[in-house]
Amino acid sequence: MIGADAIVKCLEEEGVEYVFGYPGVAICPFYNSILDSKIRTILIRTEQNAAHAASGLARVSGKVGVCAVTSGPGATNVITGIATAFADSIPLICITGQVNSTLLGSDVFQEADITGAVESFVKYSYLVKNVNDIPRIFKEAFYIASTGRKGPVLIDVPIDIQNAEMKKFTYPETVSMRTYKPTVKGNMVQIKKVAAELEKAKRPIICAGGGVLLSEGEGELRRFAEKHKIPVVSTMMGIGAMPTEHPLYFGMVGNNGKPYANRAMNESDLLIMVGARVADRAVNQPDLITENKVLIHIDVDPAEIGKNVGPAIPLVGDAKHIFEDLLEQDFSCEHQEWISSLAGYRNTMEPKRKPNAAYVDPAGFITMLSEKMQEDGIYVADVGQNQIWSCGYHIVKKGKFLTSGGMGTMGYSIPAAMGAKLADRKRQVVAVCGDGSFQMSMMELATMRQHNIPVKIVVLKNNYLGMVREYQHYTYKDNYSVVDLSGSPDLEKLSAAYDMKFLRLENMEHAEKVLDEFLKEEESVLLECMIDPMDLVR
Repeated sequence: MIGADAIVKCLEEEGVEYVFGYPGVAICPFYNSILDSKIRTILIRTEQNAAHAASGLARVSGKVGVCAVTSGPGATNVITGIATAFADSIPLICITGQVNSTLLGSDVFQEADITGAVESFVKYSYLVKNVNDIPRIFKEAFYIASTGRKGPVLIDVPIDIQNAEMKKFTYPETVSMRTYKPTVKGNMVQIKKVAAELEKAKRPIICAGGGVLLSEGEGELRRFAEKHKIPVVSTMMGIGAMPTEHPLYFGMVGNNGKPYANRAMNESDLLIMVGARVADRAVNQPDLITENKVLIHIDVDPAEIGKNVGPAIPLVGDAKHIFEDLLEQDFSCEHQEWISSLAGYRNTMEPKRKPNAAYVDPAGFITMLSEKMQEDGIYVADVGQNQIWSCGYHIVKKGKFLTSGGMGTMGYSIPAAMGAKLADRKRQVVAVCGDGSFQMSMMELATMRQHNIPVKIVVLKNNYLGMVREYQHYTYKDNYSVVDLSGSPDLEKLSAAYDMKFLRLENMEHAEKVLDEFLKEEESVLLECMIDPMDLVR
């Protein structure tokens, strides 16, 4: 057995079904060995999207996503996808081919110090120097990626190591790393303190972040909130922790969140931040969430607690386990007056839109799309105005809402949607993007066609980089710079080139009929929606 065979064997031992990637000479031994495996390889059209597709698969399946690319530009191209996964704590294994280990540091053809380049964007990275270390390294890598605060791990494998003979392949059954011992169970003393404070609170609220979804703790959070009648808001990455129309859910907080969600968080006397960074997009004035209130910060990553604001009660642990323990605590609290006040805010503070009837209203369209999607459908939002409209108007029922929150990476939705579809082919998957973000990953229509990955794609077309244009509208008084998307392709012709069904919606008059046609078939469909170029998210 050579090193490349060993890598494939490690992936098989971990139950990997798909590897997304792009070959090159430095990773060819691996791609040659994987031909003898049942693992399916998906040829992506640009390396960044290999990581995005692996991310989409990981977020739907709960497993670690895997991508594999070549050295040099292949490795550097995948960095944006790795950084995107790191920002949102998505578990990935990124395998990169590398030049011959004896030539490292010689600046030979397609050499790049990828372990050094990704240092700030990975949980850990390995440069494999001995072929016999491969089983241990892969066992550790999968463990690191999928435990504690999840995230990407990079494994750089020189071509001579891939071709080297192994003495004996033995895959470790367990992992023991002296310097890595993630805490999952919460400290019971701190949990009892939380229960005691909740019993005293008159206006408590839970702010759910992406960590709730990553721990698969949605059910426990919901039961806890329902048992004690505690209202819930979410960060962008926490959307889906509660069904959108649940009476205790009051929307997304932050700069682009619901005004009544922000007011609820500001007026609370006890705030439980769970699985969320106290970062600028969700909390642009950290001092406000400690003013006149008890802040409880729950996170599996101790480094996040106290990083931006000091909590009264820090609680390190996995959200699912924490809420399981909290559900067992014997205490009672009554918050009906608080909930009634928040319901009143929701009724009176919902932003009033005045859509242009000559175009598709993105808010109304997204709500209608949500209502018509299957209950467990997966909605993947890209970045830009489309993302903010999606966060504000998509209705999560029993499905999932995926987007790039921490890094805000344009072009994320289509490859992530492909990964999501491969994770569960039975579920409906819809990618929603703008005409700017669509052009960052439209080459993946070829991947969808080649590998029969039926994803529905909505392009909200306004012929601008809409979010930047909106910023320039407010900040530079309509002095627009480098945001005009003139020269964009004819999407009907582009769809025909990829043998893909195409639909266009000019305004809301026929929206229901077009959406029914868009969703009825299993096949891929591209739907172009014409949006008022001057429409604003707020």
